[in-house]
Amino acid sequence: MDTIRVEGLTKQFPSGWPGRPPTTVLDGLSLSVRQGEIYGFLGPNGSGKTTTIKVLIGLIRATSGTAELLGKPVGDVPTRRRIGFLPESPYFYDYLTAEEFLTFYGHLAGMDRAGLARRVSQLLEVVGLVEARTRQLRKFSKGMLQRVGLAQALIHDPDLVILDEPMSGLDPIGRKQVRDLILGLRDQGKTVFFSTHIIPDVEMICDRVGVIVKGKLLATGRVDELVNQGHTQSVEITCQGIAAERIPAIQALASRVVQRGSHSLIVLPRPDSLEQALAEIRKQGGTLISVTPHKGSLEELFFTSQGPAEQARPVARS
Repeated sequence: MDTIRVEGLTKQFPSGWPGRPPTTVLDGLSLSVRQGEIYGFLGPNGSGKTTTIKVLIGLIRATSGTAELLGKPVGDVPTRRRIGFLPESPYFYDYLTAEEFLTFYGHLAGMDRAGLARRVSQLLEVVGLVEARTRQLRKFSKGMLQRVGLAQALIHDPDLVILDEPMSGLDPIGRKQVRDLILGLRDQGKTVFFSTHIIPDVEMICDRVGVIVKGKLLATGRVDELVNQGHTQSVEITCQGIAAERIPAIQALASRVVQRGSHSLIVLPRPDSLEQALAEIRKQGGTLISVTPHKGSLEELFFTSQGPAEQARPVARS
């Protein structure tokens, strides 16, 4: 069963100027997210990720197309109780403590007092904030605020968790903590849909990924399927006993040759030239040390999808 299903979603905003056409932010977007998976929604800033999420949670209406969450149309009130959401830039009342903050949201979700107290303690432990439970949020770091925001999204034990750029602005330790939390949600059978422009996070934890550029979904599938589809593997050969950079036959096969003393590093752009390169190394009296294949990366797919005009704007890898 699909937890999220989007078909032909289009969103246009008025230009604000007479005679000018509206701005199209989403252009016929279609995607599906299966139950119990982590789905990464990858795209550069301004590609339509946040607009998609706002349509899904009912903050704005699509111009055309349909969207369903948990088998019900977007906006179905009972279904909203089964959804947890963390926006990209959440606002927290600074003078509440972490415990008070989560208790407040638990009351909004209609939880009873006894069950809520247990749930708050449980979530503070899950997000690693037990020692900070009585500390005011204004004294929290960016990473701590992100974690308490995740706890808020989970306070009512939702089936679907939607996160908008949950790792943006975090240091490596904070990103690891958030990644571990997301993986823990999948282990509990939850479905997680999160947007990001940070490629390594997607490669590390997502079951499937969708690449959105200029409001269109350009690729979707498992990470290993996407990086191997239409991308050539390169191969690195390490050998010793020959000066590979001086051998024309090897130079003709390689995209790069690096000589370090008696060792040579030979990079082949295509795996089909491996046997020919190895034969040449043996012919020249060299000794093979290692052969290392390199698969395509999600970053490679991401830049290819954007096209030449967009590639000038690098994707953050913080």
